[in-house]
Amino acid sequence: MMNAAMNEEMKACYEACIACAQACNECFDACLKEDDVDMLRDCIRLDRECADLCAFAAQSMAASSSYFAELCMICAEVCQHCGEVCARHEHEHCKRCAEACFKCAEACMSMVKRMSMQQRTHAEA
Repeated sequence: MMNAAMNEEMKACYEACIACAQACNECFDACLKEDDVDMLRDCIRLDRECADLCAFAAQSMAASSSYFAELCMICAEVCQHCGEVCARHEHEHCKRCAEACFKCAEACMSMVKRMSMQQRTHAEA
């Protein structure tokens, strides 16, 4: 059973995933309109992967999936990497995307850590 703190943590994670998916989709679209698309190839690829994974992680939380913690762990890793790649570029859309990615990675890791602590507490009881 989830406590109120866990529910708030999950809500924050869910909202961060949705915001990150949106920022990645906007960055993806804007990158394709830039003059030097080839330079942005890694950014574009990661934007797509990150957006898809964030949307899937949010869906798994909304559906109370048995695997949402594992999905959120992967989501955090991909968001961190996507944020690092986007942060290398000077485009405003890349900067916004990087910020959303880092926020999502932090929210996902925070929720996963809280779940892990909660599971240990229940195991010890």
